[in-house]
Amino acid sequence: MNTSLTRKAWAWALYDWANSAFPTVVSTFVIATYFTQGIAADPATGQAQWGWMQTLAGIAIALLSPVLGAVADAGGRRRAMLLLCTLVTALATGLLWFATPGPGSALWALLCVGIATVGFELGTVFYNAMLPQVAPPERLGRISGLAWGLGYAGGLACLVLCLVLLVQPDPSPLGLDRASAGHLRATAVLVAVWMLAFGWPVLLALPDPPPPRPDSHPAWGEAVRRGLAEILGVLRGLPRRPAMARFLLARLFYTDGLNTLFAFGAIYAAGRFGMGFEEILLFGIALNITAGLGAAGFGLVEDRLGARPTVLVALGCMVVLGLALVLTTEKNLFWGLALLLGLFMGPAQSASRTLMARLAPPEEVAAHFGLFALSGRVTGFLGPAALAAVTEATGSQQAGMGTVLVFLAVGGGILAMGPRQ
Repeated sequence: MNTSLTRKAWAWALYDWANSAFPTVVSTFVIATYFTQGIAADPATGQAQWGWMQTLAGIAIALLSPVLGAVADAGGRRRAMLLLCTLVTALATGLLWFATPGPGSALWALLCVGIATVGFELGTVFYNAMLPQVAPPERLGRISGLAWGLGYAGGLACLVLCLVLLVQPDPSPLGLDRASAGHLRATAVLVAVWMLAFGWPVLLALPDPPPPRPDSHPAWGEAVRRGLAEILGVLRGLPRRPAMARFLLARLFYTDGLNTLFAFGAIYAAGRFGMGFEEILLFGIALNITAGLGAAGFGLVEDRLGARPTVLVALGCMVVLGLALVLTTEKNLFWGLALLLGLFMGPAQSASRTLMARLAPPEEVAAHFGLFALSGRVTGFLGPAALAAVTEATGSQQAGMGTVLVFLAVGGGILAMGPRQ
């Protein structure tokens, strides 16, 4: 039994390794920077356009995630839905190859990234719902934290490959044309291949749990009907579960801040401090190292410290360090503060996943992780929208990034006001 558990845990964690390449390379360090520096008319316009794209993607995720999570519970099709989301994300990401430099490619790039973002986030609903299948309750924090650390390692490995195989070589041994940004566009193709190459073990190792009713695997229409009924029941029951309700409300805000930080961190660094693509990649590699160490390290102690205190400690440190980051004008100090902040990025997310796994009833875990995704996305448009609006109004990337701290602080404050869970 222990061997089987270990095998399932590794297969589950490997998906973190596979899909973390997308937020690392596409959403944060390479394609986001390429969009603002090489496609958009200017960095401030690019940051605003990227923000509105993230806003629309957030609305789609908020509408779809809880319903699809409930459908997966009712129909026992988590693996099929995870596979579909993975394929959509990989395909849309690979199509970024056709986003050549210049404003004429802006709409295509935003469309591809938007679709890929929706597929990625919906896939995490079904992936996170598998956590209780791979770890006993007393080890949820450790397995979740170590998987998140493995995810940062996967994002780091893919980022390093992007740097040494595609971005740095000049001339390119693969014949990539730097004038048309082929060395940058190819990083999206590498991410698509990476996800498909490493994302399949979880689909084999973790069979779907049986549906809650004896007629296994109902038709899709029936699964949708049951799923809608389940999610409505879960929502109606939230007032009787104050710990869950407060956690989801807090997460509305602090995850919005986290997502906005991930989406715009490299854009801000490039525009504010004039970092080129190679320096952005090195920055991303260093940040992933500290973030992975933080996620894995906190994962080893989270089961003793508690998931909720872990989230609160991480958010508090991020607000303090984030304020210093926004105020600093020295690039070397920015580097140092950002690497320190990275230590707390993973624990805030990983411990949130653990807390949801502990609070959710086993028979409704995917529906609750749909709400988990909803709580990170129903106001997900507000973070990018606030950043885009402030950036447009002030013409300052610094002022726009300052909005992230408000979301982190509000979310942490709501979570801190509740009783210890």
